[in-house]
Amino acid sequence: MIDIVTDLRPMLGPVRDQGARPTCLAFAASDAHAALRNGWTPLSCEFAYYHAQRRAKRPHQSGATLSSMLETLRTDGQPAEAGWVYLDKVPDDIAAWAPPTTVGQCFGRDGGAAAIDLTSILVALDQQRPVMLLTKLSRSFYMPGSQGVIDPANDEMPDDTLRHAIVAVGHGTTDGQSALLVRNSWGESWGIDGHAWLTEKFLKPRLFATAILTGDVDVSSSAAAA
Repeated sequence: MIDIVTDLRPMLGPVRDQGARPTCLAFAASDAHAALRNGWTPLSCEFAYYHAQRRAKRPHQSGATLSSMLETLRTDGQPAEAGWVYLDKVPDDIAAWAPPTTVGQCFGRDGGAAAIDLTSILVALDQQRPVMLLTKLSRSFYMPGSQGVIDPANDEMPDDTLRHAIVAVGHGTTDGQSALLVRNSWGESWGIDGHAWLTEKFLKPRLFATAILTGDVDVSSSAAAA
């Protein structure tokens, strides 16, 4: 049984699927950003990932860093998803991986790293702000229960090599434990329409970074397709 305290899912549209690419942080940032705008218009994950990787000088086969993603949202912003739709794979000719000539208006958003503390996350959620979570995974994450609850066995250890970004979009309790409702980027077949409840027992040894987005930023002076 899950007792829901806060549920921000109505602020967001359908869960998307990152496929086989290491773009989870771009999806988490894009959805947290879009949720804070009026109405629901998905924002371009491709644009955010591309610019974050350029900033950090990282290859397209690597995941983005939190600092470069936050700086991208603050400085470059993002267009709507239609401005540069998500690619199943990067072109074989890497020179062809570039934004379209015109992507449309870009929307900027400030934000920063936040406390790795469950109480702080709950406060942000109660203020209607989704929270980006960076967590280590373990086997239970791949198999949410019938109610979408992920509660690891006592001997289940996090895998330091499996790191993933998701978005906290609600909180409540289950079997006496605090739990965060999270939005994943593995499509709607994972958990409950792409969402699941992570218990405090799961989160405490696995959560290693969080970030919260704040106010709008005017990025109109930036070259949108640069």
